[in-house]
Amino acid sequence: MNAGISSKPKPGSATDAVPALAVGGLTPLTTTDYPGCLAAVVFCQGCPWRCAYCHNPHLIPRQGENTLPWEEVAAFLGRRRGLLDAVVFSGGEPTLQAGLGEAMELAREMGFRVGLHTAGMYPERLEQLLPWLDWVGFDVKAPLAGYQRITRSGGGDAARESLRLLLARGVDTECRTTCHSSLLGNEDLLRMAGELAELGVKRWVLQVFRPQGCADQELVGMRTAVPDAALVGRLSALIQKVEVRAA
Repeated sequence: MNAGISSKPKPGSATDAVPALAVGGLTPLTTTDYPGCLAAVVFCQGCPWRCAYCHNPHLIPRQGENTLPWEEVAAFLGRRRGLLDAVVFSGGEPTLQAGLGEAMELAREMGFRVGLHTAGMYPERLEQLLPWLDWVGFDVKAPLAGYQRITRSGGGDAARESLRLLLARGVDTECRTTCHSSLLGNEDLLRMAGELAELGVKRWVLQVFRPQGCADQELVGMRTAVPDAALVGRLSALIQKVEVRAA
């Protein structure tokens, strides 16, 4: 078993255990983080990548300044049974967390669907989580050979394998890419569309860069072009559904 994700708990144990989960924040209600569902978002602390456009830089360190005890999160979810449809584990990078599997199991036992936001940097850990996942928002950073430029840590091969696993298991997956024209040009996006199509991706969301929360002031100060209809048309010739999502 790989370090970082514990094995699937025995039936009934998830409600008794306290998952080893560093929670850096909680959004009590969102309609956008799990398509078609009213959801709460649990933000997991820690991320090894350093994407310039990150709008949650406070979640990057392993130890945050304002972490929430899991017991408080679980108590909140307990009060929202029947009011919320789903719980989304976001970050940071949630698969970095040792107790993510237990937390997902607990959410399922409470009657919630389980969503995950991930960049797929740990495919073997992600594979262990597949039994609990109902939906995944998968962040595709760049053409596979160009991850270093965005993440400053590489990771293209790991991301490809993680996405392959999700698609092979039939997990409902939305691929999305943050677009800033100083980081990804039209040719980059066309190359990505070809790579994603080869893997079998049918839905791809282009998320327009948003300056809110971004710590890279140079990037914030640069103008970025929104993908236009002509580019979307070229991308749609490769991928069935391409959507531009503004902030």
